Order: sequence, then C-alpha cells, then structure tokens
Amino acid sequence: MSGDYSARLVQRLTNLRDGLEPGMDRREFLRTVVSGGYVLGVASYLGVEDFLSADEGEVPIVTALVRSDPDDPFSLEERTRDVPAEWYAAVTKALEINEYLATVGMTGYLGSAVVPGSYSSQTASVSVGISSEGRSTREMIEEIADGISINAETIVEVEEMEDGPPSTQPRVATNVDSGVAPSGVVCETPSSMATLAPALYDPNTEQSYFVTAEHAFEGVSDPVGEPLVLPIDSAEPAQLGAVEYAYPVEDVAVVTPNGDLEPSSTIDTPSSARVRGQYTRLGLADLVARDEYLEKVGALTGHTTGRIQGIDAVTCFTDTFCRRGQIRWGGEMDLTDGDSGSVSFHEDPQGAADDVLVAGFNNARTWWPGQSYVWGIGAYKLTETHGYHF
Repeated sequence: MSGDYSARLVQRLTNLRDGLEPGMDRREFLRTVVSGGYVLGVASYLGVEDFLSADEGEVPIVTALVRSDPDDPFSLEERTRDVPAEWYAAVTKALEINEYLATVGMTGYLGSAVVPGSYSSQTASVSVGISSEGRSTREMIEEIADGISINAETIVEVEEMEDGPPSTQPRVATNVDSGVAPSGVVCETPSSMATLAPALYDPNTEQSYFVTAEHAFEGVSDPVGEPLVLPIDSAEPAQLGAVEYAYPVEDVAVVTPNGDLEPSSTIDTPSSARVRGQYTRLGLADLVARDEYLEKVGALTGHTTGRIQGIDAVTCFTDTFCRRGQIRWGGEMDLTDGDSGSVSFHEDPQGAADDVLVAGFNNARTWWPGQSYVWGIGAYKLTETHGYHF
C-alpha cells in the first residue's frame, strides 16, 4: 500500500469516524463501511473494528496513553473505553464550537471551555467569558450553538493579582541518593522559584528532561541557557541543568540534565506516586462525565484535590495572546506563587496502587471576581503541539 494511498484511506476512515451519528448501531455502521467502498480488512487494520466491538449505542474513545512497561517511558499504548454515542456526539460538537469561538475572536471574547455532561445526561456545554464590551456578542454565540448549551458570563476587568494562600515553607527534596530528582518539590531559577514537574520525554530522541513553568524565569526575554537549581534538605543545592527549550504560550521550560541528577517520573507524595502516562482530551472528558477529581502536589501548597471545571479551555485573560488546550480545575486556593510547574494528575484505574496519569501542567490561578479555578496546559496539547509526553 503506497504512502499516499494509505494517507488518503486513513483520512476517509477518519471522516467516517467523525461522521458517526448518535444511536448508530453496529449493523448501520457496517452497512456504511461497505457502501462507502471500504475493505473491512483494511478498516480493521486501521482500528475501525473498535466500533464493531462496542455495545449497541456506544463508541470507543482513546482515554489515555499508558506505558505497557512501567520502566520504559517510550512503551506507550492507547487505552480505550466505550462511551454512549450521543454523549460522544455532544462533546465533539462542543469542542468544535469552542474552537470556532477561539478562532473567530469576537469582540469582548476572553476565553471559553468545554464542560462535558454526565453519561446519563448525554450532553455537553460551552462556558464563555465575555468582557463588558462584548455583551452584544451573546446572541451571536447562541446562534452557532447548534443544540449545545452556551453559558456566557460577563467578566469584570481583570486587575492586579490578589494575594494567594498564606506563605509557607517550600517542600524541599530530601533524598537524591538514587541519582534522580523527585517532582512536586521546589526548584529555583535565577530570579524565582517554582515546582519541579515529573520527567518529560521526547519520543523522537528518547531524551528525558526536567521541566517547570517558563514564567518562573522572570526578568529575561528568553530563558534558554538559564540554569535550574534543586534545593536539597541538609545539603548543597544541585545544579539540574540549563533551559534548552522555552515555550511562553504553553508556559513550559524544558531543561536538559547536566548529568548529576536525572529526571524522575515519581511525584513526591506520601505514597510516592509513579507516573504511568497521560490523559487524552477525551480522557479528561471521561473524567468529567464520571465526576472524578484531579490532584496536584505543589512546592508551597502541597497536596490538594479538586473537581474539573472545563477542558480544552481557551484563556485570553492575562496576555496579548490566547492559550489553548487548557484545563480548569479546583479552586484559586489550590495554587499560589511557587506551585507553578506542578502537574495535575489522577490515579490510574488499571495500574498499581501508586500509579497515576498526568492531566496537565498548573501554570496559574484565577484572581478576578466571580471565577475560581487553577488553569494550565493539558498534557495532550503539549504532545500535539511539541511531541513531548510524560
């Protein structure tokens, strides 16, 4: 099979998958495949047989990328789950509307997020933030809703950041005798401090990196080359390495290890959580549908949990550009200065007792009246945009 033909066939099957009608059963799907001229053997090779294995009225979605070998970060496999077809159709449409709103950039548009409903409700909605000057856009937004509930809220002027939770002593790494640096502890830049995230991996080079928030390197226009330091309890600080890649829109700084310590997939919690992979966009939607919570371990506020408030969010509140692929979860008291760079995560339901899957980074919190959540880029978006994974 030539590359061009294979690519065209993949696109046709993708279009077929995207065109799934709510309530379509396996017989109807099979008829559509055959009438469309598809060879079932090829369709099976490309994964379309997942539809045929699902129960009536359900479709499979990829919920996570998970390591088949816990010790091999490059052994990622897709994990799937069957979900109601009507719920899938509602969430997919809400994601499309959310993307349209972000692309058009209506007057006063400050951001939006998709809020999947429960499986029993088989619904989804889009939460939209509008400035006072954009009130006239409400009717325009509702016109494109196409059956999806739109919750538009006027947001008052975003002013200076208010104080966060009371200051506490940062969580410092206590044991690096193994030669690895745990995540969930404080790390220091030349101008600030942040939280060290779990190891980030580049599948193309099979390189592992330290990673934290890009905005922690304040005062410099480009932090590439800037050092990152790990304070250690009762010992001299360790030089982790220097920033090799900086992504201000995603608010991520990627640091190449200098050889003294290696990045770890372990989060410094009482149970020493081990990262086994990460959630996809629809995997986060699945968590919302089942009313599951996310967790985080920050260098200042420690361990907190909170409900997911929105996925695939667009945030245009604080900069001249918009940040896409964001997660909104928890409340504003779940994050303070020094917690940026931590990750939100959820236990791996099919893993060992201490295994977790990463949802995304924590970069900031709301400080304006009327809203309360932590926000940061989803792990899936970082993978889509730059190829990295946890």
